[in-house]
Amino acid sequence: MRITQRAQRVEPFYVMELAKAAAEMASRGAVGQREMIYLNIGEPDFTAPPLVQAAAERAIRDGRSQYTQATGLPRLREAISGWYASRFGLDIDPQRIVVTAGASAALQLACLALIEAGDEVLMPDPSYPCNRQFVQAADGRPVLVPSGPDQRFQLSAEQVEAAWKPATRGVLLASPSNPTGTSIAREELEKITRFVRGQGGVTMVDEIYLGLSFEDAYGHSALGLPDGLGNDVISINSFSKYFNMTGWRLGWLVLPPALVPVVERLAQNLFICPSTISQHAALACFEPASLVEYERRRAEFKARRDYFIPELNRLGLAVPVMPDGAFYGWADVSGLCHQWNLPAADTGQPEGGSWALAFELMKRCQLATTPGRDFGQAEPGRYLRFSYANSMAQLHEAIKRLETAL
Repeated sequence: MRITQRAQRVEPFYVMELAKAAAEMASRGAVGQREMIYLNIGEPDFTAPPLVQAAAERAIRDGRSQYTQATGLPRLREAISGWYASRFGLDIDPQRIVVTAGASAALQLACLALIEAGDEVLMPDPSYPCNRQFVQAADGRPVLVPSGPDQRFQLSAEQVEAAWKPATRGVLLASPSNPTGTSIAREELEKITRFVRGQGGVTMVDEIYLGLSFEDAYGHSALGLPDGLGNDVISINSFSKYFNMTGWRLGWLVLPPALVPVVERLAQNLFICPSTISQHAALACFEPASLVEYERRRAEFKARRDYFIPELNRLGLAVPVMPDGAFYGWADVSGLCHQWNLPAADTGQPEGGSWALAFELMKRCQLATTPGRDFGQAEPGRYLRFSYANSMAQLHEAIKRLETAL
């Protein structure tokens, strides 16, 4: 059977490979008497709050499960618009909002609408690996630009200008970012968007962790950029992270008005519509009681960050940039790899460095983490991603185990 070149270009998602290895090790009893602590997957330990669960039950009981419009329930689009107004002070026309089958569908629709075969899209290195695959699925070419701790692991306007070529179509950014939990400074994002607009290009911003911002300086949406720049931005968002609905597979796009009918046509053909039950449930996300609970949970994530990241630093697993959002610590583990005499990570040996360390931590500490291999090409073996989307008790135990092993 002939496999397409498109499919062959898709690399394994190593986050999931490590998750399978951790689960297998735990099932074999290879971790002894201690349970595995999972700090590898970017999934909140909180689930949908009571009002959301009750809304889903009502929708099922009342038979509200037929297809919706491809763009989503009008009431849900209005509710999302209201959230932008109350949370960020932004006036977003509900007609610019397209509800999607998760942020993954949102990214796929945006890329298919905007990227031609051979178009190049600039992205920071490190960045979320699946975002690269959406560009490639549209026959585009992701161009990873090394972005180190000095620039918060984010692209700068200077880098975008230097990397821009005739084939460049635009940029795909994430703020806050997976794997680093860092955001782009507002002034820098404005410079990038202004330059891209001047080139006739496209600025796409993955904002799925925007609700989980902890610092006022960074908790802003690209949709609020001045001089109409925000109207040019394609914003991708999701109910998975801040709204704790990971398996419900529901997200949304905010688009320039001219792009809405284009994306609607694609959505009609590719997805018909997002999950109807999930949409009815998501309406309850915006009830006052739900929003209070979400803010309580956001404070809990911040408390976890404020405990866990300094502890990693204390143990020598240095996180060079304090995350300002999401629930990740991007730790430089090169010193520990050397201390434990693990194979070095280089182009010829991708399974060294943090990849080898991740397996070592499963064996020595019964901790599942995520090596940098997924997230780019600029020193991936130097970094390990810790997810603190876990209970404070589990984080305390994880630090205790690390300290013992070290």
